[in-house]
Amino acid sequence: MKKIVEKSVLGRAWVLADDRVDKSDDLIKNILARRGIDSDKDVQRFLNPSIKEYMPNPSVLTDMDKAANIIADAIEQNKKIAVYGDYDVDGITSTAIFVKYLRTLGVDVVWHLPTREGEGYGLNNNAIAEIANQGVKLIITVDCGISGVAQVDFAHSLGMQIVVTDHHSPDSVTPHADAIVNPKRADDNSGLTYLAGVGVAFLTLVAVNREMKIRGHGVDSSELMNSMDLVALGTICDTMSLVGLNRAFVATGLKVMGLRKNLGLRILMDVAKIKEPSVYAAGFALGPRLNAAGRLDSATPALELLLTDNPLIAHDLANKLNLMNQDRIDIQNAIMLRATEMAENCCKSGKCSLFVCGDNWHGGVMGIIAGRLKDKFNLPACVATRTDGTINGSGRSIPGVDLGQIIHDALAAGIVSEGGGHAAAAGFSLPQKNEDDFCRFLEQAVIQQLHGEVPPPEMMVDAELDAGGANMQLVEQMKALEPFGQGNPEPTLVLRGAVLASVSVMGNEKQHLRGIVKTSMGTKLPFVGFNMVGTQLGNFLLDDVNLNTKIRLLGKLKDNRHKGRVNAQFVLEDVAI
Repeated sequence: MKKIVEKSVLGRAWVLADDRVDKSDDLIKNILARRGIDSDKDVQRFLNPSIKEYMPNPSVLTDMDKAANIIADAIEQNKKIAVYGDYDVDGITSTAIFVKYLRTLGVDVVWHLPTREGEGYGLNNNAIAEIANQGVKLIITVDCGISGVAQVDFAHSLGMQIVVTDHHSPDSVTPHADAIVNPKRADDNSGLTYLAGVGVAFLTLVAVNREMKIRGHGVDSSELMNSMDLVALGTICDTMSLVGLNRAFVATGLKVMGLRKNLGLRILMDVAKIKEPSVYAAGFALGPRLNAAGRLDSATPALELLLTDNPLIAHDLANKLNLMNQDRIDIQNAIMLRATEMAENCCKSGKCSLFVCGDNWHGGVMGIIAGRLKDKFNLPACVATRTDGTINGSGRSIPGVDLGQIIHDALAAGIVSEGGGHAAAAGFSLPQKNEDDFCRFLEQAVIQQLHGEVPPPEMMVDAELDAGGANMQLVEQMKALEPFGQGNPEPTLVLRGAVLASVSVMGNEKQHLRGIVKTSMGTKLPFVGFNMVGTQLGNFLLDDVNLNTKIRLLGKLKDNRHKGRVNAQFVLEDVAI
């Protein structure tokens, strides 16, 4: 890696993602090469992310054929089926696509989403018993089930079959389910470990439908493609890497979303004032509204919205979710203030990790706050709430720290009573008496993984170019890299040869900046800096002393549409002299 800037105005180093000599004058190819995509074949596949190109035979997943046959048998024998999901967007969309498919075939299907506060994540015996009492003969789990060893045995004891579809990492002991479809199984060689739960559920539906067609009862493949909007939504909101099949899912799903065929999703888009579907709209407008129900109470309204065909019900549910999301934001902001103070005290004591815990904080916003603390302090952060002698929390991590492994080790050590997750995110529960032990365990594990050194804040850069080349032609070229998201972020560019020409404040609360830089080619490039007024960077830009100073800009190049006109605009993130 090559440092472009040692220290910016914000005190960060700017690092070029790969210091290999550029292979061509093609900026797009150079960006892809720095992301490990350099053969002509891989470049073409990346730039044309079609389902046809990326879709594997679902049978590459271990147990897939077994699962498809069990589900097809249950459908043919008119057995009552339950779909058991999760309360987040991945779980909600997974449940929705399965329920929709089974209803299309006339199956007697029920569904269950656990409550975050009352039941917690995953299978639980009370829900399983209630499902059995409804006459269900087969449970299909989506986005959960891989850790439900005892619960699967309980379902069997009540005379039910159970097929697990999941994407979470298995423990050392896996359930004795009738079939387990999970790309993270030790004996799975599909290479699809990056899929979200909804991606695994969709591949399962493809396999089931293939089997049903063999038996003469399947649906047209276009029916499955109509659910790609929900597959894309779940994949984006679970922050899965937008590579390989996920890239095709999201690219196709956003096109389907634009057709506005799902009534509930269409009305939610209207309520959220979304005109054009995008990764950003899905992740930061639709996702939070669907998630709000599960964070504050029950995810049922979100799932019902995605399933309903009644416009009146859809409008009522969409507005309800919108209000719940605002309530979630208010709760989150109040907790965030206190959590930030506590995190600052952790930093003052020289810690390499953040653990903040409050009495009766709302559990539904712990993950969001942990993510914001992680971003603000560049440290792995765990945020938790104490309620009735138990601590429940969520964590978010930085590169170089596998938080999921730390929670797994804490579970093995008896400090944590429940927990799991990924390298970047994890959830956990522990007795209140173990709070100090957990704090020490977290800190020691983080120090060990970081080898005692917290990495200095760095900004990874995809390309450096002259500011004069930042124009609409380049904006259009970079659109070929979409969809952007986790694993395929929007390119971060450094523009050299710029002179600060003017800066002013804008926005209803005068919190944003806008300005112009002159380029070495004699052109002018407008820029914006969101929420920069009052910050270190904002103060630098607004200081008249710095006008006409030669600077480098770091940020994203976008198109700006205003009153029918379109021009290139730079969204500023940092500046170096």
